[in-house]
Amino acid sequence: MRGGVFGKLDGMPRLRIALVGCGKVARIHTAALSRLPEAELVAACDSDLSRAQVLASEYGARPFADIRRMLAEARVDAVIVCTPHPLHAEPAIAAAERGVHVLVEKPLAASLADCDAMLTTAARAGVKLGVVSQRRFYEPVLRMKAAIDTGKIGRPVLGVVLMFNWREESYYASDPWRGRWDTEGGGVLVNQAPHQLDLLQWFLGPIEEITGYWANFNHPSVEVDDTALALIGFAGGGLGCVVASLSQKPGLFTKVHVHGSNGASVGVQTESGASFIAGVGQISEPPLNDLWTIPGEEHLRAAFEVEDRARFRALDPTTHYHAVQIQDFLRAILEDRPPLVTGQDGRRVVEMFTAIYRSNRERRAVRFPLHAGG
Repeated sequence: MRGGVFGKLDGMPRLRIALVGCGKVARIHTAALSRLPEAELVAACDSDLSRAQVLASEYGARPFADIRRMLAEARVDAVIVCTPHPLHAEPAIAAAERGVHVLVEKPLAASLADCDAMLTTAARAGVKLGVVSQRRFYEPVLRMKAAIDTGKIGRPVLGVVLMFNWREESYYASDPWRGRWDTEGGGVLVNQAPHQLDLLQWFLGPIEEITGYWANFNHPSVEVDDTALALIGFAGGGLGCVVASLSQKPGLFTKVHVHGSNGASVGVQTESGASFIAGVGQISEPPLNDLWTIPGEEHLRAAFEVEDRARFRALDPTTHYHAVQIQDFLRAILEDRPPLVTGQDGRRVVEMFTAIYRSNRERRAVRFPLHAGG
């Protein structure tokens, strides 16, 4: 990025930004935006006007309860959508139709139909559409991607996601939309696992087939999955396995490992213990490369850990990586290039969890690509 992370604008204008959805995760975005020279937060929109008023008053922005009125009056260049997952499409489409760029919190949507409507509208309007997947910007993740892309592990042939996480009943009670199919769109696959599903496909490429299962083992107050498994066949010949669960109290770890055709392996532990809850807790442990067996580089893992722990202590990791990704998105607008994480990348994650749910329901392997409605 020109000027470096949080660097000078080189004469570029500041972009007028609006937040849509003023709940817990919006607070991470406002903190991130306040650090970016590219951004000026000018509007906040929420169906509960009082929430928009509280957030807007802290940043000198205008509050709105109606997205279309906001778009008509606030002269925004980009919106960040932070509503519950099934409600992402409406504000994203409304913004794109007015020529406003759109960054959406993960997942892009709860359904492929909503994803396709958003992508179609953005393409027709010529605006950028991105989705938040800030773990792509973790330094241990970027090391893995560089090692894979430069052939240091040969061809990536086996990818494994292990998420052993936990959520208390109070978590589901904290917002009325949590834990229900109609208002959240799913469980662990839709809310906690999208980051790791995105990384797995980023590392191993397009998917050919998924067989999946889900269950709810120890959260009887909610409808959705707290545990899911998937076996994946990749188009390039690789294989993958996903175990994503919220049933291990108090939360153990979340890892993504990739093994190569030359026998070398690289991996990242993105979370230690339970993953943090946006707007409630803080990230307490750094992401680390927990696996690095590239010939001649085995000794580097210890050095990586020292470097990453020092960096972690020197910044606010809860907001830093959101800020890095938002900056990439805003620079993509200013430089007229794709953001690192595109709307199409977001659709791929929705395609993955849709396939797992469909495979469980129909008791069969699901072939890719998937289309909305069938």
